[in-house]
Amino acid sequence: MKSELKESGVISLSNAGKTAEFPIFKATHGPDVYDIRTLYKQTGAFTFDPGFTSTASCESKITFIDGDEGVLLYRGYPIDQLAENSDFIEVAYLLLNGELPKENELKEFEHSITMHTMVHEQLKNFYSGFRRDAHPMAIMVGVVGALSAFYHDSTDIADPKQRLIATHRMIAKMPTIAAMAYKYSIGQPFVFPKNDLDYTSNFMRMCFAVPAEDYDCNKVLCDALDKIFILHMDHEQNASTSTVRLAGSSGANPFACIAAGIASLWGPAHGGANEAALNMLEEIGSVERIPEFIERAKDKNDPFRLMGFGHRVYKNYDPRAKVMRTACHEVLDALGVRDEPLLQVAMELERIALEDDYFVEKKLYPNIDFYSGITLRALGFPTDMFTVLFALARTVGWIAQWSEMLEDPNQKIGRPRQIYTGAPKRDYIAIDGR
Repeated sequence: MKSELKESGVISLSNAGKTAEFPIFKATHGPDVYDIRTLYKQTGAFTFDPGFTSTASCESKITFIDGDEGVLLYRGYPIDQLAENSDFIEVAYLLLNGELPKENELKEFEHSITMHTMVHEQLKNFYSGFRRDAHPMAIMVGVVGALSAFYHDSTDIADPKQRLIATHRMIAKMPTIAAMAYKYSIGQPFVFPKNDLDYTSNFMRMCFAVPAEDYDCNKVLCDALDKIFILHMDHEQNASTSTVRLAGSSGANPFACIAAGIASLWGPAHGGANEAALNMLEEIGSVERIPEFIERAKDKNDPFRLMGFGHRVYKNYDPRAKVMRTACHEVLDALGVRDEPLLQVAMELERIALEDDYFVEKKLYPNIDFYSGITLRALGFPTDMFTVLFALARTVGWIAQWSEMLEDPNQKIGRPRQIYTGAPKRDYIAIDGR
C-alpha cells in the first residue's frame, strides 16, 4: 500500500528546556494527525492514551466514520447507498479491492467464493468435541483457529497468491462454519452449501433446512439479513479490528488473526451489544413495565442502562440504524409477528426514544444493535447466535484490514507502552527475614 500521508505543518512540544517538532498530517476526511513516532527518541517521554481513543494506530483507506455527523463510508461510498443498492458479495469486493467491480470481475469473484464454501470433512470432528450447550462463539473461536491446521497452502503471508486464497477461503467458509455451529447447538444435522444460491440465501438455507424438507428463503428476509451483513462489514479501528491487526503485526497466519478477532468481538461491550439489547427487552417483559424502566434509565443513581440506544462513536443518529429500521419493519410485516410481546416492547421503546425529550436531547437514538437484534429474533435466530452473525459479516472487514496492514510500508509489530506506577526497584529478602 502506497502511503498517502500529506504533511501540512509542524507542532512544537517544549518540556524541561527541550523543544521537539513533529509533522502534522492531513486526512481525506476527519481531523489532522500529529505524527509522534519520534516522540520518545526526541524527548524521552511517551503519550498516555488509555483505549487509544486519541491515537491513530495506522493509515487506512478502507472505512471512514464521522460520529458527530452520523457518517459511515466504505471506500468513500455512504453506507446507506451500499445497503440499499448493492449486495454482500459486491460490497465485499469493494472493501477488499478499493473499487466497485465491473461485471466480469464480480462474476469471477463470486465464483471463487462459491467454490470455497465447503469445509474439510474432518473439520466436522471438531464440533463433536464441544458440549451441546457450548456458546456458538466458543465454537467459532476454536474452529476458525483450527483452519490453519487444514489449509497449509494459504498460511504464508509473504506470498500474495496464498494471501488471496486465504482471503477467499475465509469469506466463503465463514457462513458454513457459522451454520454448522448453529445446527450443532440445536442438535440438528449439518446442511451442506448449494452452489446455485447467493451468499445470504445459502447461509439461511444451511441454518434452517432439514433433511426432511428443504428451505426456500423468503426474499424480504434474505434481503434484510444481507443488509445486516453489509452494515456490519467494517467499522474502522474498533476493538476486534485492532486485535486482528495487532495479531497480524506479529506475522501470525490469517486464520489465527481472524480467530483472535472473533474472541475480541465476543465481548458484550462490542459484538454482544445486540444480544444484550434482546436480553434487556426480555427483562422488561411487557409494554406495561416500560415506564418503570424508562424512569430507571433516567435516574443517574440507578445502574440500569437501556441497551441498544446511543453509540460511543455516533453522537448523532447511527447511519446504519436508518437502513436497519426500515428492514426491521419490513421483516416484521412480512412475518406478521408484531403481536409477539417482546416485539411490542421493542416497538414501544422505539417510539418513546424517538419522541421523549430526554432521549432526543441526549441523542439516545435506537442504534443498529437495537434493530438488528429485533430483526434476527424475528428471522428465527436465538440470541446466542447474534454475535456469530456479526463475526460472519465482519470477517470481510477484518481480512481487508489485515491485507492492508501487510502492505503498509510503515507497519511495525504492535507494542504499546505504559506508565509504570508499581513498586520502585528493591532487593529480594529471604523468607525468614520478611
